[in-house]
Amino acid sequence: MIKNIAYLMSLFLSVSACVQQPQGIEVVVTNALDEDRTSEVVTISIDQLKLEEGQSLTDFGVFDELGSQLIVQPVDSDEDGQVDGLLFQPSVKAQSSSTYVLKPIGAINQQVADSTCFARFVPERTDDYAWENDRVAFRTYGPTAQRMIEEDIPGGTLSSGIDCWLKKVDYPIINKWYKANDEEPGAYHKDRGEGLDNFHVGSSRGCGGIAVRDSGAYFISKNFIAWETKAIGPLSTSFDLEYEDWTAGEKVISEVKHISLDKGSNLSKFTIEVGGTAEISAGLTLHENDGEVTINDAYGWVSYWQPHADSYLATALIAAPDAYIGAETYLTDEKDLSNAFMHLKVADGSVTYYTGFAWQESGQFANKEAWENYLTAFAKRLKQPLKVEIKKN
Repeated sequence: MIKNIAYLMSLFLSVSACVQQPQGIEVVVTNALDEDRTSEVVTISIDQLKLEEGQSLTDFGVFDELGSQLIVQPVDSDEDGQVDGLLFQPSVKAQSSSTYVLKPIGAINQQVADSTCFARFVPERTDDYAWENDRVAFRTYGPTAQRMIEEDIPGGTLSSGIDCWLKKVDYPIINKWYKANDEEPGAYHKDRGEGLDNFHVGSSRGCGGIAVRDSGAYFISKNFIAWETKAIGPLSTSFDLEYEDWTAGEKVISEVKHISLDKGSNLSKFTIEVGGTAEISAGLTLHENDGEVTINDAYGWVSYWQPHADSYLATALIAAPDAYIGAETYLTDEKDLSNAFMHLKVADGSVTYYTGFAWQESGQFANKEAWENYLTAFAKRLKQPLKVEIKKN
């Protein structure tokens, strides 16, 4: 009798496991580093799969090894109107792999999440373009703001620098802060518990704007002239900014920025389509030059840690692998033109780097050491990206 009960229990457990475990396409994510990785977004490409006729990636869900469904975000990377990738955020221990299951469940059964990674054109505040995730927010400036300066109309901004919005909450604030500013001009310059905009850009590079060196001088573009939002969602946002051709000495420079920001990251990814030069320089404003510039040649990053109001602020640049040339601290008496510059190699008309910030008051990083450890870890992950493999199709 005892043997029969043991057999029945074993059979029951086996059947239960089969019922609970989703059946579908196995996706193995491998981490080659000696540290756990939990905040990176990876892509399952349609090119890796053999979908049946009529199937779309929007019909699939991603499940972990316990059968829990993850948040996903469909993407159209080649902009042909068809979903060709599925984003999700795996959790992988150091030097190990995690297995996920891609299972057709129908779009109606997808996990629904807010668009934490958000971006939009902001015509109500002249013509800003702003973007954010659960940790940081940014903005830059458009052609109307430039024209207002050139025509001596109050309220304009002439800058291709990148502004930092210092948020300390994990939910979206862009729409809320702009609405408050409509009702009370200057409202987002005051901290009402969510953070504020008290980061000065002016004609500086702000947090990651570009320049081109010529004969020891730095030349910069004006405001963007066109924009296109590509994606917003729970895991990533992306958009393009186009600039009018500009000159650097005798060079004529063309510039289109492709920018994206993933959930959980303090750094936006900038891929610049650039013509007319074999090298660009991305910059971090030095403001009052009362902070500390750190240049890490080994991992290809530059950071500026500075006192900021009653707290501290850090901005940074990290080069994509093989793009880093070097860095320098450029000081001048001209207003807003002192910057820490990272020099980057243009290859086949393109260059990629990452830029962002940390505000100590947000509680994300306790001190300068913690921030710089984050930058080094980020650079290591760029050199050893998570590997996504399809094991069963």
